[in-house]
Parts: sequence; structure tokens; C-alpha cells
Amino acid sequence: MPDVMAPAHETGCYVYGVVPTGAVVEGVLGVDDEPVHLVDAGEVAVVVSPLALDRPPARRAELLAHSRVVDALAAVGPVVPVRFGSVVLDEEAALDEVLSDGRDLVALLERLRHVVQLNLRATYVEEQVLAEVVESDPVVAELRRRTRDLPAGTMHPDLVRLGERVSMALDQVREHDRGELLAEVEPLAEAVRVRQVGGTDGLLDVALLVEREHLVAVEERLEDLAAEVHPRVRLRLVGPVPPYDFVEDRSWV
Repeated sequence: MPDVMAPAHETGCYVYGVVPTGAVVEGVLGVDDEPVHLVDAGEVAVVVSPLALDRPPARRAELLAHSRVVDALAAVGPVVPVRFGSVVLDEEAALDEVLSDGRDLVALLERLRHVVQLNLRATYVEEQVLAEVVESDPVVAELRRRTRDLPAGTMHPDLVRLGERVSMALDQVREHDRGELLAEVEPLAEAVRVRQVGGTDGLLDVALLVEREHLVAVEERLEDLAAEVHPRVRLRLVGPVPPYDFVEDRSWV
């Protein structure tokens, strides 16, 4: 019986990002708790760890490991993150994967030394905003009065009209409030990325690219803004984190 040939590659490389050559990665563990190491490419290096290629699709554990590595790298210096789930056959392929898009990674890493990302999310205090809608719209107020005592589960044309009217009013309020908030936060950042928000309480979700030297002042201004919009809007600030939302955009480099 002929021998069964083993696959040419049983172990590949998981790719996390690009850092300056000589960056410290000792003790950093990646996917499957494998130690990460550098693959040098001149002035920059690609951060990888070994990965068994015969494995299930990416799971939450891999996502957490990916974020943990990038955060650890960002804590000690600049890093250009690679998208989650980047797996290649070997170190040569890792270099090709990262260096083939034509970006000046040396310039990008140097720029990243001076900026961080803040994530700001604004949500409504729904009871407060709904009360404002009722107070400001006499049609909504009247429909609420007429349907207040209807049994739960009742199908009534006024309930349909009420839902439609409230939804329309909330959309108008949300559009206005979103514009007001953006007008406040955009001058604080070098660049802004607006994300999709969901849920009836969702108002604004933005990533802010901020100069490190201005970070404290920006955080203080956002704290003041949170006090100004309370109690109808809650602001939640996360960061600083690596500028995941901006590394693909070359306009701010």
C-alpha cells in the first residue's frame, strides 16, 4: 500500500499587524496561546504566530486573542493592525500579504506614534426623549390619550397611527441631535468615522482620531459634553485604542 503523503503545510502563520523593526514582542501570546514573533522586512516587521491550518473556522477566542496582541503592541509603540482572520501559509506569504498594497508603512507607523483612537457612543434615555416628543407634538399627545386605556394586544387604527407618528418624530429628533453632537466632536479630532447605529435608543457611534498631545483636553471636553446632554443622552467613551478605523485611509497620514 503506497504511503499517504502529508500536506505540504500543516502549520501556517496568523498575521496580526506591522510594527517598526525591533519592536518588543517578547512574552506576547497570540491565537492558541502561541508566542508571537517578528518577520523582518527592512524598516518594518510583520507580527505573526504559528497556527495549525487544519482547524475549525474562526471563533470568539481567536478574535479575543487577535485584539489582545494588537493592544499589547500598541501599548509599547505604533502598530498597523491587519484585519482579523488573516492566515497565510508561511512567513514569506505573510510579508507578501502585508507589503503588497503599496502603502508607505514606514510613514504610516511614524504617524501612528502621534495619534490614538477614541470610540464615542451616544444613546438616548428613551423615557426622557419620548416625553419630549409627546409634549412637543399635539397629535401624538392626543393619540396617546385616546389609546391609553385600550387593553394590551388590542388592534386599533389609532395605535398604528401613534406608532408611525412617534417613529417619524424620533427620526427627526435623532437627525437633529446627531448633527448637533457631530458639530461638537468633529473639531476635536484629526479625522472622524461615523458608524451605523441600531436600536431605538441609538443616536451616534463615532471613532475619533486624536493627537496624543491633545488627548487629555479632548477627554475633558467630552466629559463636559456628557454633562451638557444629560439626562436625555448618555455618552460612553472607550479608549484610547489602536486606530483600527483609520489605518486603511491614507488621507490623514
